Amino acid sequence: MSKHVTLKEIPIDLQFKEVNARVVYQTYEDVSLNLTLISFNERRQVLSTMDGLQKVRNVGNIFVPDPLSTRHMSLQGYEKFKKQFPSALGLQRRDFIFLSTGVNMEAVSVCEKTYGDFHVCCIATGGARNNALRMGVDAGNWVEHETHMKLMSGTINIILLTNVTLTVGAMARAIMSATEAKTAALQDFDYKSSYMPQVQATGTGTDSMIVVSGVNPDIVIKHTGGHTKIGELIGFATKAAVTEALKNFDIKHLPFKLEGSV
Repeated sequence: MSKHVTLKEIPIDLQFKEVNARVVYQTYEDVSLNLTLISFNERRQVLSTMDGLQKVRNVGNIFVPDPLSTRHMSLQGYEKFKKQFPSALGLQRRDFIFLSTGVNMEAVSVCEKTYGDFHVCCIATGGARNNALRMGVDAGNWVEHETHMKLMSGTINIILLTNVTLTVGAMARAIMSATEAKTAALQDFDYKSSYMPQVQATGTGTDSMIVVSGVNPDIVIKHTGGHTKIGELIGFATKAAVTEALKNFDIKHLPFKLEGSV
């Protein structure tokens, strides 16, 4: 049997037109994994915290299980994985950017919000039980290019989709708005830092995000802050999706009950 085999696909029903979203079950190097894969009819401008500003037809979030993450533990090993994995899906690397996580996509959460002509969708996975931290308080001990990076299983990954065209500045501000909403979700659970349990966590050390602009030439958005309607949609969709994602994964695995959990 080939080392790279697509086993099945489960559709994710979204309100967006010309967007194909699904969870793909795949083998890679004889290891079973799955991913959320979102494909577009045309190349779309995206801003990724992993790959910067790109134009691609596909974005994704990949569950990398322990056997595979161990093989690609170093930064160099992960870069090799990023280059090789798209071909396992029949995609070109230049047309596919993705995030990775230790969270199974069976815990993925989706929230869509609409106001008038504006539509926003947040697709999130959340795991924060190993490396939650409070930015500005907890120390960072990894110096890039000096030591190997240890891939952590705790990660909150977010993919934001919009139906309207976002300027590059609006995409960057959307990351800020979504990050604030993610932190609000953690605060609602009174989630603590893994390193200083007396302080609240604001995220994890490996959280990542992809913002996908729409292609509507009639509506171009320059501002996505909290005072704007589309900023509100980004915040509400992100907070709801991250909240549900944490419930789907972390709360089931933690030995204690988080405040606000059910």
